[in-house]
Amino acid sequence: MPKLTERQRLSELKTKQRKLREEIEAARLSLRARYAAIVQEFPVESLTERELRELVQLSIQLGGTTAIAALKPLLDTQSPGRKPLALR
Repeated sequence: MPKLTERQRLSELKTKQRKLREEIEAARLSLRARYAAIVQEFPVESLTERELRELVQLSIQLGGTTAIAALKPLLDTQSPGRKPLALR
């Protein structure tokens, strides 16, 4: 197989890069769809859209472990008689 010119090599790399970007976007959309399905299982009607958006956004910014660690103690002190949702 003959050696590629720099122009041909660059063209191939750009094609690979475009395909990789498309794969990344497809994987991102698939993951987001799975997470959206999870949210549908919860009774979010008690929250406003703004509250839900802010809650999710802050949790993502903090990181899941940190957000959970901050929220769990609040649940125990604010709702002693309330049954928590089962987490999977």
